[in-house]
Amino acid sequence: MPRPLEPVGRASRIGLGIAFFVVFVAVWAAATLGGFVSRTFLADPITMVMDGWTLLTRFGFAADIAVTVWRVVGGFILASLVAVPLGILMGAYKPVEAFLEPFVSFARYLPASAFVPLLILWAGIGETQKLLVIFIGSVFQIILMVAVAVGQTRRDLVEAAYTLGCGDRSVVRRVLIPANAPDIAEILRLVLGWAWTYVIVAELIGSSSGIGHMIIDSQALLATGQMIFGIIVIGLIGLISDFLFKAANRALFPWRLA
Repeated sequence: MPRPLEPVGRASRIGLGIAFFVVFVAVWAAATLGGFVSRTFLADPITMVMDGWTLLTRFGFAADIAVTVWRVVGGFILASLVAVPLGILMGAYKPVEAFLEPFVSFARYLPASAFVPLLILWAGIGETQKLLVIFIGSVFQIILMVAVAVGQTRRDLVEAAYTLGCGDRSVVRRVLIPANAPDIAEILRLVLGWAWTYVIVAELIGSSSGIGHMIIDSQALLATGQMIFGIIVIGLIGLISDFLFKAANRALFPWRLA
């Protein structure tokens, strides 16, 4: 029995992670192929794979995947470009924090899905509406999390910079931003995962392409295998993007995230 907080080796971590998926698929297969759950409501793994292959080879599902990835990346980059500078300003300057924090704290509790009808009225059902849903769902979370990270910078680093003759802007540029860059990168990695939930919400209404569009069309046909395949594709893309983000963060900030 492992001790609390005792680390595990890389091989053990990978093996345990794979083992969970093996157990999950085994239970799923036993429940569906064994007749415990109707295939009308839950397709078995074999049917799901066959339906997924059909989607990819006959119905151009790869294009839907590419469209969804573009929407996530586009909306997330727009949110990051706005949120990271605002978060740094809030964390560095207390008057800015006092001015913006009440609204940001209020806005971050608003569900992005609630804005979909309004955004359809304002921006139509094109790509702008999808990007704005992801933007709204991500931007306020990033602002507040970055502000908290910057606001918790070690005071001794700031005082040392002032002692060495740095001005206010130099402290922000040479101390606050470098000291918190690893934490900001981790924040972006976490919020990127949330962005995937927002894009599916955006694609469920008024969309003619994307993974969410395929899932809602499959619902009308009771094609649970296709729906499950779409959900699994989202999870796999999210997992791959998470691993890539972690690898990039380790390469950029090896002293913090190794």
